[in-house]
Amino acid sequence: MEAQPLTIRANADKAIVWENDRLYLLDQRILPTEEAYIELNTALDTAHAIRDMVVRGAPAIGITAAFGVVLAARTCYADSAERWREFILADMEILAASRPTAVNLFWALDRMRKLFSEIGADNPEPRLLREALKIHQEDVAANRAMGALGANLIEENTSVITHCNAGALATGGYGTALGVIRSAYAAGKISMVYADETRPWMQGSRLTAWELAQDQIPVTLLTDGAAASRMAQGGIGWIIVGSDRIAANGDVANKIGTYNLAVAAKYHGVKVMVAAPTSTIDMSVATGGDIPIEFRNAAEVLQWGGRQIAATGVDAWNPVFDVTPAALVDAIVTERGVVLSPDSKKMADLMGI
Repeated sequence: MEAQPLTIRANADKAIVWENDRLYLLDQRILPTEEAYIELNTALDTAHAIRDMVVRGAPAIGITAAFGVVLAARTCYADSAERWREFILADMEILAASRPTAVNLFWALDRMRKLFSEIGADNPEPRLLREALKIHQEDVAANRAMGALGANLIEENTSVITHCNAGALATGGYGTALGVIRSAYAAGKISMVYADETRPWMQGSRLTAWELAQDQIPVTLLTDGAAASRMAQGGIGWIIVGSDRIAANGDVANKIGTYNLAVAAKYHGVKVMVAAPTSTIDMSVATGGDIPIEFRNAAEVLQWGGRQIAATGVDAWNPVFDVTPAALVDAIVTERGVVLSPDSKKMADLMGI
């Protein structure tokens, strides 16, 4: 089949696109100065895109991995109509190894794997594609629900701080933390969004500010180290962030720097809201201390734009995520409901355990 041109323009709500029987990802590494889609044709391509941060954000990683399974099925069934299950599992292992912290990745792969027994001898691609599209659609609906629930927690007009990017780009559309911010702004409850730049990948300045500017929501950038000082000036009601994995006791793993924000917020009397779908909650992990934390290449900190910015011979400690204890979290907002002052019992009640 000849490749057909993609018919949409770059859009935060269209960061993941299945069109022309192909998977397209908006390349988040080059935003906001360039807007371009990358076409993916295999599971290996998809794993590389996840690892290299073409796509990022826990829900978006899960959705992308689900489509990666569809691409794997296409290749594996063509190679062997009898042994496609065996072959596809190998591709799924590659997808699973692409990022270790975002639990949505493993949740999506497991959901796709559970369909294998239903498919029988038929070509698995159509059935797996329907499920991947369903995962995508469900995520958007969940984000809309979270947006409304989170906005209801904001009692009066205020300013908020967010960290990293938990918007449409990080999800199937609308966003988790930015979904709450979008809904609250529409309700007249937010006057200004302060976005941390979020070193070293600068997701706040490159992605969050870009999304908010597209929606004409007032946004001001902060260096990561300026957030506490801004809180001290007053007028900040909430810290609103997303999450890559939430433990059974309500501890939250999110982009490095979130813990700093939560500690500063506690001192300044600012509330902390975490918006994440229930697919981000990992009840098999008792506490945040059990969540695997991804470390990336020191060059991401030591260099900027391909230029060395640190002294020769200096090393860098580059964890991608940190863990914010549940005691510092005022609310976890999910599509199923809100957990205030989370603990193990409240999380189990939410998840029906």
